[in-house]
Amino acid sequence: MLLLDIAMGWKTAIMIVLMIVVFYFFLIRPSNQQAKKEAAYRASLKKGDLVMTDKGIHVTIVSVDGPLATVELAPGTRIKVQTATLSPIPERKRK
Repeated sequence: MLLLDIAMGWKTAIMIVLMIVVFYFFLIRPSNQQAKKEAAYRASLKKGDLVMTDKGIHVTIVSVDGPLATVELAPGTRIKVQTATLSPIPERKRK
């Protein structure tokens, strides 16, 4: 009977380890890779880039100063935004 209990304990431990591995490869690792990709994009922002704010407004970067960027909405209309709110403009799919 004791041998059966030990075997059940090992099976449970193996299942828990397998669940952790699955969570890592399907949830944690992809989100870390996406975060690194977004950080690299924000670090590469420079003057003249056409980007989109998180609200969908297309703007041109005038200057980048750390976590802040000055963007131009229209000629002569400039505002400061967090670089974390900027993303690349999605490409349009042609029909």
